[in-house]
Amino acid sequence: MNDSTPPPTPPDDPVIVRALARFAPEVQSDAALRAKLARVATASDFAIAVLARQPDVLARLAADDGAAPPSAPVLDADNQADWPALLRRHRAAGSARLVWRDVLALDDVEATLAGSTALAEQCLQVALAALEADFAARHGVVRDGGGNVQRLVVFGLGKLGGGELNFSSDIDLVYAYAEDGQSDGARPLAAEAYFARLGQQLAKLLDEVTADGFCYRVDLRLRPFGNAGRVALSFAAMEQYFQREGRDWERYAWQKARPVAGDIAAGEGFLVALRPFIYRRYLDFGALDGLRTMKAAIAAEVARKDLADDIKRGPGGIREIEFLAQALQLIHGGRNAELRGRSLLRALHALCEANHLSAEARDLLVAAYLHLRRLENRLQMLRDAQVHALPDDASDRIRIATGLAYPDWPALRTELDAVRERVATEFDALLAPRRRKPDAGALTAYWQALPEGGDREALADAGYADPAAADTALRDFVRTPGVRDLSDGARARLDRVVPVLVQAAGAAIDSQLVLRRLLALLHNILRRASYLALLDEQPAALSRLVYAVVRSAFLAERVATLPLLLDELLDARVAGPLPERGDFAPQCAQALAHEDTEAALMVLNETRQALSFRIALATLDGRQHAQESARQLAWLADAVLGVVLQLALREMRRAHGDIAGARFGIVGYGSLGGEELGFGSDLDLVFLYDAPRVGEGGELQSEPAPAQAGRVRPLDAARWFARLAQKIVALLGTVTAAGRLYDIDVRLRPDGGKGLLVSTLASYDEYQHHRAWTWEHQALVRARFVAGDGSLGDAWRAIRSDTLGRPRGAAALREDVDAMRRRMRAELDRSDASGFDLKQGEGGLVDLEFLLQYLVLRDAAQAPSLLRPRDTPGLIDACAGAGALDDHAVAALHDAHGVLLAAGLECTLDRRRRWVVENDAVAAARAAVRAAVHAAGLVFDERRAAPREDTRAMRQLRDER
Repeated sequence: MNDSTPPPTPPDDPVIVRALARFAPEVQSDAALRAKLARVATASDFAIAVLARQPDVLARLAADDGAAPPSAPVLDADNQADWPALLRRHRAAGSARLVWRDVLALDDVEATLAGSTALAEQCLQVALAALEADFAARHGVVRDGGGNVQRLVVFGLGKLGGGELNFSSDIDLVYAYAEDGQSDGARPLAAEAYFARLGQQLAKLLDEVTADGFCYRVDLRLRPFGNAGRVALSFAAMEQYFQREGRDWERYAWQKARPVAGDIAAGEGFLVALRPFIYRRYLDFGALDGLRTMKAAIAAEVARKDLADDIKRGPGGIREIEFLAQALQLIHGGRNAELRGRSLLRALHALCEANHLSAEARDLLVAAYLHLRRLENRLQMLRDAQVHALPDDASDRIRIATGLAYPDWPALRTELDAVRERVATEFDALLAPRRRKPDAGALTAYWQALPEGGDREALADAGYADPAAADTALRDFVRTPGVRDLSDGARARLDRVVPVLVQAAGAAIDSQLVLRRLLALLHNILRRASYLALLDEQPAALSRLVYAVVRSAFLAERVATLPLLLDELLDARVAGPLPERGDFAPQCAQALAHEDTEAALMVLNETRQALSFRIALATLDGRQHAQESARQLAWLADAVLGVVLQLALREMRRAHGDIAGARFGIVGYGSLGGEELGFGSDLDLVFLYDAPRVGEGGELQSEPAPAQAGRVRPLDAARWFARLAQKIVALLGTVTAAGRLYDIDVRLRPDGGKGLLVSTLASYDEYQHHRAWTWEHQALVRARFVAGDGSLGDAWRAIRSDTLGRPRGAAALREDVDAMRRRMRAELDRSDASGFDLKQGEGGLVDLEFLLQYLVLRDAAQAPSLLRPRDTPGLIDACAGAGALDDHAVAALHDAHGVLLAAGLECTLDRRRRWVVENDAVAAARAAVRAAVHAAGLVFDERRAAPREDTRAMRQLRDER
């Protein structure tokens, strides 16, 4: 669009001469005002007519260029006969102001669209308020069964709902009301009749053509069942309709819906309830089918009515930009609330921020949209007509081109054609992905001939070592009810997807295993058309699915169990940076918005699964080191524990009240504490509390909130926190449709399985100082406060530092550590001549952990810096800083830890035990760990151990046996 100021209009232009002749001499004698009127006259016969009929409007514009819109008219019982005229004059004045400010370059396109929207809303609200008062006088107000007043809700759809109404648009309205009932006046009406009449009167008041023209053309055809449907429906009837009858085009229409008059709050509440109809919970590439259908219908209309020059419906027009943005919103908006905006321009920016549009595509579409909308407005401003086609009249063409600062019509048309071509290219690209999928060749013919036909030689040619077994599996799959009962559209998608998957599986080393995994996944998604659509529409998702399934039994199992993880295959965040530590908690905390605990657990688990899936893909892709993945998995567990603690507290307070001044916390041990969690790892937890005492030997009891008095059962602190801990364990292990959150191990608590599930802080302190075994202090080295009251966490950290930092005899400590490690090795090491146990084998991860724990316990009294880190890399560096490891050992141990951890994560990703055939990297890692262990004077190998005196660890071993 040419944004320069239009050249001055020749003073003898007949259009200008005729226009200025309509104004009083004092107006014509004002040179500045005359110049402005000349420019407006070039662009709009309508505005000139309004200004001539309403001199007061021209006076206001002359004074301040219409800086503020005109005040709304007053409609009351005393001037009811004048309501139509007042509304029409007001709309005309407001519209003339918009023309004035647009033509004189005082407003940009967005301001004009917003002004058109605001003017329509104002007229609707004023008109409805007047009619409501009139209906209340005649029929009373509608009340539901509880006596609550019910009001009409007016939903604006289309560009009115989106806040981007064009200059001379009709307004798409749908009427609804919250609850059924009856009016309470002398002539009562049922709610449906009351609101239907009210809505009809509103449409008539705005739409009917009078001597003053019309106010707004009202279109009610977008309501449920169209013209055949009732004028106004209750929310319950609307929901039922969308559940049973809702069609794809209605999802697009209601995507922009907004309550614009009447009971706004009730309308917004209904739209929240309607959101699942509009936005699916998962990536919804099925929306493209609806888009293709609508596009085909519009293309047929364009051809039938010769609308190639229609800048709204024609190729590369406004509608294609709208459909493109809305389709991407529908596809991704179920997962990302930021994409659910009603404004098209804001949606384009949000889609770019979420990486669903490139910055180049966004800028192109934004510029094209503004270009087309400005031209559309000028076409309509000319005579206040709802037109979208380019004019045929030569004079009109010259006026439009001149008003938009083009030298002539061909210049305007050349730029417009270029803009539309760019839009059409972007729009076609959205609908084209299916054509880019690879051809599965003979496998397609084989698959489509099943279950009775088909030559399994196609499977042998595809690489299957046992084509007969693969053939049997595929025939059995085709015969399942899930496949037989598919709709024609879903079956067509399946027929495109399966051959590609079968071909990819055939290239795998264990093709039969991969095929079995893929068929299990397909079986679980057959009833979810959106998932088949995702795989059908997006070759990238299909490719990443095969990659994940081939490489990881863990991911294959997760996707088959929870198909929503397919979304992660296309989520733009998958290929981008992974969440930082502070990002996990806000994402998990979204589950707390659900008051129902079961629903909250479902959302929390879906979030956990999605995030761990993303971490797993990054690990498989080699986009981040195993150490980073293990740390992120621990951070994710921290966030989940924080949310579960809040859910458990919420339930406890409802049932038993709260304990004032009490504190509770969760300590993570093992791989959770050391921030080296694996995929599918359980969590080692210890629960602590601290509660003030009352009187001699007494303990505080829980008390209900005032609103709960008489409805809760108080408990003393010990039982209250015991139940809280039990509830946390139960919530973490609750099986939902998304699986369970984590398996929990609480055996590291004081006194182990014989001890209480939750300990007081004081008893924990006493135990650590007087009764804990050396191996329990070793475990404390990696322990971390992961959730709960911050001050309790500070107190626990002080206990940990005091416990680990006290002086110890090096010889006795070494004996205890050696004995415990040898015992573990004897019981748990699964190494043999053919392979190595990465965790428990000699020179493995546990040997490294024991070495570092020993050095911390030995030296922390003299080097408090050893008490800060919990993770293995941090502990290695801390030991180096304290002089317990030399530089060569530090570098070698860092490398060894990385190799062993990466190999272990690779095993867990493929659902294998952490056991590998030793290669050069693993051998070097083991040698580095062994050398450091021996350098510290430790002997973990029973064969190398000299006879030792009876140690505390050995005594414990005998006692337990």
